[in-house]
Amino acid sequence: MKDDSSLSPDSRFETRAIHVGQDWRDQTGAVIPPVYLTSTFETGNPGGFDYTRSGSPNFRNLQNTLASLEGAKHCTVFASGVSAITAVASTLKSGDLVLAEENVYGCTYRLFARVFEKFGVKVKYVNFANEANFPLIKQLKPTLVWIESPTNPLLKCIDIAAISKLARAAGSTVVVDNTFASAFLQRPIELGAHLSLISTTKYSNGHSDALGGAVCSNDDEWQEKMIFAQKALGLQPSPFDAWLVSRGIKTMNLRMERHSANALELATRLEKTKGIKWVRYPFLKSHPQYKIATKQMSGGSGLIVADLGLSTAKTMKFMTKLHLFTQAESLGGIESLICHPATMTHASIPKEVRESVGITDGVVRFSVGIEHVEDLWNDIQQALKAAK
Repeated sequence: MKDDSSLSPDSRFETRAIHVGQDWRDQTGAVIPPVYLTSTFETGNPGGFDYTRSGSPNFRNLQNTLASLEGAKHCTVFASGVSAITAVASTLKSGDLVLAEENVYGCTYRLFARVFEKFGVKVKYVNFANEANFPLIKQLKPTLVWIESPTNPLLKCIDIAAISKLARAAGSTVVVDNTFASAFLQRPIELGAHLSLISTTKYSNGHSDALGGAVCSNDDEWQEKMIFAQKALGLQPSPFDAWLVSRGIKTMNLRMERHSANALELATRLEKTKGIKWVRYPFLKSHPQYKIATKQMSGGSGLIVADLGLSTAKTMKFMTKLHLFTQAESLGGIESLICHPATMTHASIPKEVRESVGITDGVVRFSVGIEHVEDLWNDIQQALKAAK
């Protein structure tokens, strides 16, 4: 990644988010770099560009920004979070083993089960929130150790530093899906992971108007693999989407502070509400991995998961009665969303597998936006009343 020599080396996150990744504007004096909506570049140009599938000024700007914010040497951007997952998984060969956290994103599970396993890639799922399973890393010596923290959707927090130390000793590569935390709240590379994978569609962009993904690392060999996947598999983003994500990142710190503050307040109130079965939020003291969450994250992020103590029918009714929480998949935008994982984000996971890890029909996931917290709370209260 190209360093910006005009920035002080101790510049903080907020400053780097705005000032890193601002190249390709010298000739016009544009304050913000333009979108390069071109498929082809003239041979011999100073930037070394040739064809947008293998590189664009907008890709490079975003890659520089994300690498800086994730505390990494390298970053490669992709068309979506799933494209980033595909890029990493494409490096596997028949007979390789992936040791994965059992509560992974539904599309990650589907990709391994329905695409890569038929090519001989083996996947074993374990509960990495239970330290009793840590010795499996040394015992099995997997090619990849694949974790999310917090996980989707149950918000389990995994000890990234401990897992990374064990995996490195076993010769395994640690992949951390950092989507739910974001680089503002957690930096897996600094905690010892080899790869930090993010869906930039979510908190990086923050406005629900662009798709993107990225893989960050300090490893030159892994960077070469990611560049190859971007180009050879056609996993590149559009220049416009990359430009939108670059725009969104400039306000990520402000948004993440508000997401986290709103979510903590709502989670605290929900937990005290009569009839609620349970609430999970990383920075609630009742969270099973509260100590781990507060050790490796600087804030709890904007996701809450809860069992409202309602029947399936009443849970669905609750969701339809909300006015400020739109029923939709995804997360991380400025607007609040509500999701029913069993029928939405994790519908591709077999029911028995889904329920075995705790994703029952009564579980809902709130993506808390940056609206006024009192308005959000009033909306939840009226919907609960209507559902009951």
